[in-house]
Amino acid sequence: MSKRPTIIDVAKAAGVSKSTVSLVLQNSSSVKEETRALVHQAIKDTRYVYNRAAANLRGAGAGLVGLIINDLRNPYYTELAVSVQMKLAERGFATSIGNSDEDPALQEQLIASMIEHGVSALMIAPAYGGDVAPFKDIQQAGIPTIQVLRSTGFDTASFPLFSMDYDAGGILATEHLLENWGNNVAFVGGIETHDITIERKSGYLRKMGEAGLDPVSFHGKANRRFGYETALKITRDRPDIKGIVTFNDLVALGMLAGFAQAGVKVGSDIGIVGFDDIEEASQCFPQLSSVRCDVKTFGQQTADVLLNWVEENKQPKAQVRYPVDLVVRASSSKT
Repeated sequence: MSKRPTIIDVAKAAGVSKSTVSLVLQNSSSVKEETRALVHQAIKDTRYVYNRAAANLRGAGAGLVGLIINDLRNPYYTELAVSVQMKLAERGFATSIGNSDEDPALQEQLIASMIEHGVSALMIAPAYGGDVAPFKDIQQAGIPTIQVLRSTGFDTASFPLFSMDYDAGGILATEHLLENWGNNVAFVGGIETHDITIERKSGYLRKMGEAGLDPVSFHGKANRRFGYETALKITRDRPDIKGIVTFNDLVALGMLAGFAQAGVKVGSDIGIVGFDDIEEASQCFPQLSSVRCDVKTFGQQTADVLLNWVEENKQPKAQVRYPVDLVVRASSSKT
């Protein structure tokens, strides 16, 4: 007796992903007509029989939005997830949240799973690395998808990018430090080749260039440990540095601890400005100056845009940047 054909056999015959076949079987309106026709022909050719009763037990994905975050341990992205989830719930949608942990293979798995479960839309803060295959699956399935806060270079016409004006934030932070702490200002944190690091550093480089000053950078993981270790390194090797713009607040918080251990008084001996203005920035000692990115408002408004795309077919702009501002606190106010 020959083996009973499976959904994988149908996908191979149609030249599409398993997730796309699942959407067709669920009669999802998100699949393009030409793709739907290919799948139906493959079903006939393979003599595949769809067990609708079993599928119903697994549940449908109507009213479900997938949210994939690159690092949910970062409070900045946690606040984004909360604000998006609350707005989706307000409009009657459930949220499926996945943490890719900066792993493109895990991100691909999460995307495939969410497509298979028939999500109505996707919002993704993408991990770096990997290939475009998962995004091609999204495109083939016709699922409205917005990239948020960071981009991996995918076509923004197909996958609109909603983010912050990082360049302006870097300018504000650097101007403040140059005016109050002199010309020796450094940038600390972030993987040098990542687009988001390039964006967050761009304003710093612009202001240093305009002032005729040489930029100084210390690149690495955007976490507390790197900030802590770099503070000790600067104390030891570059005591001439008097102002620091960090990639994010986590790096800055690590630097506060490192300088404290080294006996350097932040706010008196050196000025530090973080990036994001997470809640902890106003609760640490000394309180941390930071480029404020209002991620709560950002998350709510971007969720609205995504649902308007789903419900009213209102295609978003290819790229949207939300404004930022500088919150000056004790870490750079030169007390």
